[in-house]
Amino acid sequence: MKIVEIRESTRPIKSDIRNAYIDFSKMTLSLVAVVTDVIRDGKPVVGYGFNSNGRYGQGALMRERFIPRALEAKPDTLLDDRGVLCPHKVWETMMRNEKPGGHGERSVAIGTIDMAVWDAVAKIEEKPLHQMLAERYGNGKADPKVFVYAAGGYYYPGKDLDGLKSEMLSYLDRGYSVVKMKIGGASLAEDCTRIESVLKLLGPGQRLAVDANGRFDLKTAIAYAKALSPYNLFWYEEAGDPLDYTLQAELANHYQNPMATGENLFSMQDARNLIRHGGMRKDRDWLQFDCALSYGLVEYLRTLEMLKEYGWSATRCIPHGGHQMSLAIAAGLGLGGNESYPDLFQPYGGFPDGVKVQNGYVTLPSLVGIGFEGKADLYAEMSALSR
Repeated sequence: MKIVEIRESTRPIKSDIRNAYIDFSKMTLSLVAVVTDVIRDGKPVVGYGFNSNGRYGQGALMRERFIPRALEAKPDTLLDDRGVLCPHKVWETMMRNEKPGGHGERSVAIGTIDMAVWDAVAKIEEKPLHQMLAERYGNGKADPKVFVYAAGGYYYPGKDLDGLKSEMLSYLDRGYSVVKMKIGGASLAEDCTRIESVLKLLGPGQRLAVDANGRFDLKTAIAYAKALSPYNLFWYEEAGDPLDYTLQAELANHYQNPMATGENLFSMQDARNLIRHGGMRKDRDWLQFDCALSYGLVEYLRTLEMLKEYGWSATRCIPHGGHQMSLAIAAGLGLGGNESYPDLFQPYGGFPDGVKVQNGYVTLPSLVGIGFEGKADLYAEMSALSR
């Protein structure tokens, strides 16, 4: 058994988001196909992966370093004791000769290929990835029912309160019980008006989360914390720079309700520093590490093990990104849920065709691998890369 070929294609992200934070319409994405010599139904087994939103495609790094290392390795060095492709050994091979640290764009390149490898391995074993993960690393039985929340609420030129309310209502009408909106792109007073307009839409059991995208200094973060405290929000997300652990720790002294952060931490070591020094509270706060941006599932497993050592439950993890890889991890390893972008970053976000949100949860179908083949618009792009 061996990897025959790894293909990468850099694609534009199909999004018209232009706001105070970043112009997503200018961003790119790396799509990867890992082609193996295993034949199923007369065709090679192919695993697919792509990097999560919020970072650019990393095709140059993949083609310069990581793809050649995987392809030039002796095939038997990438296999486990059963002779099956081993994601951990592929990961170690790709990281050979890399210096410690530098957990930035390199982690995105590795994480994208890693996703495709896991997809291929689960297909070779003819199992849904979430079931394979439960058997290998969990309690043996996956729970395909996963909590998801709807992320949106971006600032758009000309978007008024009616536009924000219409967007949030559309998510609630589709079965979400938690919706999220951006803050920090307007004045504090204006943001409070925006928040209050959405809170009025919520019914019993429905909640609102807010996300500052790491834009606040300590003074502003605290000012928002004081203003947000009466609202009983689902969480206050990423107030300051993701590596400013002192800011995050101090903020906990001014905000007693749940906070969330971690989507821009790209290694187990970064995550550990957050747990050690960021003042995060294991009884209420949420961790948002995104495997597709942070070296993939191989590294995410290390992160989960680290969290366990510090007394954190995997149920406090709700990954960023809204992609099916994190959904599979959530179902297989008992995470607290997953982010969802109902209308954005398509076709890479979302669920397999026919999967509906019911009372804030989705139930994953029994598709082999990650399940990309169950989403027609996404698989059309993926299969074109593997021909």
